[in-house]
Amino acid sequence: MFRTRITELFGIEYPIIQGALGGGLSRAGLVSAVSNAGGLGMITSLNYATAEGLREEIRETKSLTDKPFAVNVTLLPTMRPVNYEEYFAAALDEGVRIIETSGRSPEPYMKIVKDAGAIIMHKVGGARHAKSAERVGVDAVSVVSFEAAGHPLPDDVASSVLIPACVDAVKIPVIAAGGIADGRGFVSALSLGAEGVLMGTRFTISKECSLHEKAKEWLLQLGEADTMLIHKAINNTERVVKTEFAQKILEMEEKGTPVEEILPLISGENVRNAYSTGDISDALFTVGQVVGLVHDIPTVQEIMDGIISEASAIIQHLQGQ
Repeated sequence: MFRTRITELFGIEYPIIQGALGGGLSRAGLVSAVSNAGGLGMITSLNYATAEGLREEIRETKSLTDKPFAVNVTLLPTMRPVNYEEYFAAALDEGVRIIETSGRSPEPYMKIVKDAGAIIMHKVGGARHAKSAERVGVDAVSVVSFEAAGHPLPDDVASSVLIPACVDAVKIPVIAAGGIADGRGFVSALSLGAEGVLMGTRFTISKECSLHEKAKEWLLQLGEADTMLIHKAINNTERVVKTEFAQKILEMEEKGTPVEEILPLISGENVRNAYSTGDISDALFTVGQVVGLVHDIPTVQEIMDGIISEASAIIQHLQGQ
């Protein structure tokens, strides 16, 4: 029932992809669990200080699953020098054949990926970016809507408009990212023309995710209005939990505080410490609006089974069965 060009392209059972989670959360345990459950798990490459660290995580993931999984390479500006070619090479040398890029155009790296016979999907925030990605030769685009965690464009366009706009703009498959946590969101995305969905927040609040249990329980208390957008002033929009610390960062940005003073406060080390200890008082916590729909901490298998079961029931109901 849920076979699409995405399931065929990636060789997976269901068109459900685990988003590239920051703060060291996209690790082998979670990634392999998603792939083993019929979806596509994804390692976040820049969670590792070196390409060798990425290699080790890929090898660990391969020891836990024989199913396809992906590696994300985020091309956004970083606080440390990054040799992106080394990360691409590490993933491809280790046999990964599905690569996700984000942040900037993947055009400079298309040859290395394609020469290795790999598939590349690129994360975009609007129809014009989807067209550009298609033009440079990517195989699919994941469309990040206003509701999403991570880095949506500052255009504030909801998925109900953004997804069909991108579907109409390109011939390659479109994956919907943002605002999806259950069968209702899954069916909605497919009805808008997407051929797969990408979920971050839902998989963050799962048993296999390495996020501290204290933080998971805290997230369960949040509603759909408990997030906010920051970093617009530095052209790197991000949706995070609305906390006193996040409000402080936003105020600094709005009054023109130099980026050099803000960066130490939002470093990756701060985020990793918060995720591993559950102490979120001095760190930004990336999460989507869909956190307001998440009320439990199931296994990844239970999440996947629940989505497919609920989606099947919705379709049968719509068909009058």
